[in-house]
Amino acid sequence: MKKVVLAFMALSLLSINFANAQEENKTQDFKKWQVRVRGVGVIPTESAEIGVIGGDANISNTFIPELDFTYFFTKNIAAELILGTTKHDVKTVGSDISAVGGPTNASVDLGSVYLLPPTLTLQYHFFPTEEKIFKPYIGAGINYTIFYNQEAGSVVKGIEYENAFGFAGQLGFDLMLDDTFFINVDIKKLFLSTDVTVDASNLAAGLSIPAKVDIDPWLLGFGVGMKF
Repeated sequence: MKKVVLAFMALSLLSINFANAQEENKTQDFKKWQVRVRGVGVIPTESAEIGVIGGDANISNTFIPELDFTYFFTKNIAAELILGTTKHDVKTVGSDISAVGGPTNASVDLGSVYLLPPTLTLQYHFFPTEEKIFKPYIGAGINYTIFYNQEAGSVVKGIEYENAFGFAGQLGFDLMLDDTFFINVDIKKLFLSTDVTVDASNLAAGLSIPAKVDIDPWLLGFGVGMKF
């Protein structure tokens, strides 16, 4: 008898779960995935603490293509992963290189470096109108930046950047063209710092210049996307 009761209870729970799943499918009015292609302007707001020679850092702006994927857990809450890579020219400004025969206020060319900063944000999407055409969102998350293909330029012997974790803030909106396609405008701020070591042993024996650099770029994006 106990087995019959347990079997009946299990069957009842299964039926309830199935009914709930069916109801959820009926009431679900959002697509879980979307993908975007953006053009992104990358604008560093850099600052640096540079040992030995002092001065500050100057990092060039750039413009890149970017691909991102978004998964919606609910109609309002989603996670977005962005993928893109940037190349920047780097130099110091206001550095004192008189110890190696240079001026006391110099710019030192430190070549170029590529950054790969995959960024994951958790977003909240708003629906301010009944038509759900204009859909703003805010987000926050983390990134891990990989520095690669460093070229030291013509002045120093070598340069090394340390990969680093950072934080991200995000604000944007989707403007629906129909049920599937939309236009996107997106602004992100990455809070990113790295430790840099410049090998200047070609200028003076054993000369190594450490620096802590805050890159903190703005990412200004415009693109198109689709939901599926």
